[in-house]
Amino acid sequence: MAERQANFDEMHAEDGSIRPAYSEYCEWHDGQETAWLRRKHADCESNFRKTGITFNVYGEDEAEERLIPFDMVPRVITAAEWRRLTRGIEQRVSALNAFLYDLYHRQEIIRSGRLPVRLLRDNAAWLQQMVGFTPPGGVYTHIVGIDLVRTGPNDWFVLEDNARTPSGVSYMLENRETMMAMFPELFSKVPVEPVSNYPRRLAKSLAACAPAATKGKPNVAVLTPGIYNSAYFEHAFLADQMGAELVEGSDLRVKDGRVQMRCTRGYQPVDVIYRRVDDEYLDPLSFHPDSMLGVPGIMDVYRSGGVTIANAPGTGICDDKAIYSFMPEIVEFYTGEKPLLPNVETWRCSDEDSLGHVLDNLDELVVKEVHGSGGYGMLIGPTSSKKELAEFRKKLQANPHNYIAQPTLSLSTCPIFTKKGLVPRHVDLRPYVLVSPDGIDITPGGLTRVALKEGSLVVNSSQGGGTKDTWVLKET
Repeated sequence: MAERQANFDEMHAEDGSIRPAYSEYCEWHDGQETAWLRRKHADCESNFRKTGITFNVYGEDEAEERLIPFDMVPRVITAAEWRRLTRGIEQRVSALNAFLYDLYHRQEIIRSGRLPVRLLRDNAAWLQQMVGFTPPGGVYTHIVGIDLVRTGPNDWFVLEDNARTPSGVSYMLENRETMMAMFPELFSKVPVEPVSNYPRRLAKSLAACAPAATKGKPNVAVLTPGIYNSAYFEHAFLADQMGAELVEGSDLRVKDGRVQMRCTRGYQPVDVIYRRVDDEYLDPLSFHPDSMLGVPGIMDVYRSGGVTIANAPGTGICDDKAIYSFMPEIVEFYTGEKPLLPNVETWRCSDEDSLGHVLDNLDELVVKEVHGSGGYGMLIGPTSSKKELAEFRKKLQANPHNYIAQPTLSLSTCPIFTKKGLVPRHVDLRPYVLVSPDGIDITPGGLTRVALKEGSLVVNSSQGGGTKDTWVLKET
């Protein structure tokens, strides 16, 4: 096992000097009084509390609501760095859409031997109901979140793909709005690409995916499971910002071959549904029969071309971490190119040799469930106790197909504001990508998540992480 490298500091060079990306910000920061910065930090937290930016933590008493901590020091990316990232993101998202089309049609990648058929067999994320069907415009992943980590000046890796219902974009928007309200003079000093037009771009992208049955301007709605969902704030926020209707399953019904929405003048057709309801609850006639969250018969309307569902049912197969381990082959198969953004080295515990390697090096690896998310169900070897390692070893041996393992990466650090001044903490980045027949649109920036605890590598909000504004500098 290779020795772990020192963390890459995104603000400071090895000699302690400020990197070019942060030069203008640091010049401004160093000119402010410490007491004033502390007051502003408190104001930022108060602003988030007033706005009601919270999330629910499942598995705890009464699904407790928590404030997502916000750090007021931005994460800064240069225009040149962003250009390189966008090329890699576009390539990967294009491959994901081509992969999904193939999986639900001829399965050429499986016929070629590049992907084992066992990854589809008994995989709940692969939906038989989508076989042979092509969504309007040929788009499966209308909204994608690609999680990236950095380990060096030009070393970025894809940590995972979020192709089903990527969340967090509302925090990207609120982070920027808070920063602009608190530090307007800073934005006149530092040229930063805007992100506030994301809802307009989202609405335009979704409308471009409207089905053939649409008459006139497409009618777009956001389908939410309801107020008790952990991301309900985001559902309501995006619907409001797009000028779309926020609906629950009970507000919709199938009538005259269309999905129709209840309104003050009766029912009217909905053309595009941005759904935040999981596949298995989307249609009780096709999936979970007891679901009260979906719309009976919506899949029949969808397959007959009467409505667009974004993202398409069945896209969750791309979130599977076992599939992720094959992404280099997938990208090359569909694009004819080597991946511009590499995967993190990954061992598939379903392979006997890989399992042996993982068990021999468990205290140095990160082990994840193939269907896991939110930082749950994972083991971080270097920070685990002997008891935790022993218990996880038993899980691995009992069900190796359920896990993949990766090295403990030396994630880059960005500064956060504390009472003692600026201190480095580990970060990742989730850029948001919109896909339509008109092309791929990447918002310049994304959501930077930060591990607020010293030494922690877990950035998930459910595990104590926070967020910060992400700045992409304009071309000069």
